[in-house]
Amino acid sequence: MAARAYWQGQIRLALVSIPVEIYPATKSGAAVSFRQIHEPSGKPIKYEKVVTGVGPVDPDEILKGYELSKGNYVLLQQDEIEAVKIESRKTLELVQFVEADAIDVLYYEKPYFVLPADDLAEEAYAVLRDALRRTKKVGLGQLSVRGREQLVSLKPCGRGLVLEVLRYADEVTRAQTYFRSLPDTEADADLLDLATTIIEKKTGPFKPEEFHDRYVDALHQLIEKKKKAKGKRVIEDVEEDAPSRGGNVIDLMAALKKSVGDGGESSRKSATKKATSRSTAKSKPSRSRATTARKKSA
Repeated sequence: MAARAYWQGQIRLALVSIPVEIYPATKSGAAVSFRQIHEPSGKPIKYEKVVTGVGPVDPDEILKGYELSKGNYVLLQQDEIEAVKIESRKTLELVQFVEADAIDVLYYEKPYFVLPADDLAEEAYAVLRDALRRTKKVGLGQLSVRGREQLVSLKPCGRGLVLEVLRYADEVTRAQTYFRSLPDTEADADLLDLATTIIEKKTGPFKPEEFHDRYVDALHQLIEKKKKAKGKRVIEDVEEDAPSRGGNVIDLMAALKKSVGDGGESSRKSATKKATSRSTAKSKPSRSRATTARKKSA
């Protein structure tokens, strides 16, 4: 079954309009969902909408309410909510361009693939893609869809373009809120050398297919076993490593050296060499000072 377009319209760059279709670039197929089941009957649980002291209510009697304070609500009719929705527009106008690394990672929410709507749109589509790539810029605009306006970015991706929905400023918590209390100190040079060695040793290409959600995999295995057991109880014997009962004080230097794999010998030699160079530089008088000393003694 062909994927359904999330949005169809035109991307406008000044006086140029490019007909496009936008498709979701992600899916939630990995998640395992459950329903609550009444064990004696084996039937799924249904939920009724009830009011405390009243009981079940008719759906026509239900309104949406915005809580102003505890137990105090402003009630809104559905047609009132519909009246303030943004009219869906079929044009995404690129109103600004920024450096590719200017948008903090906290603002990115969800990606979409952008494709030319027809053969006639391919040339203009390619021009926009290559212009963004050459200038190393990202286009910004606001996409009106399903009654809401979303802040979006547009950037090249391989042969195509990727649109990413961005969070608005009031949806993002400032990092300083959490990081302000951290000390403004630099890491120890020797420890930094060892940590850098570990990072370089483990550096490689990103291969997302090598990573799996082990919890989801285990759930699928359990479900498969339960299916084969035909209602019988499945008991899993799981052997876990005993937790370390050592103290909370960690010898960071020893741990880093052990992680490097060679006992940290190469990094230790490097650190010793650097320390020796620094001490030699401090102990050796400069040429100008030595010359001045000889002149005074003469």
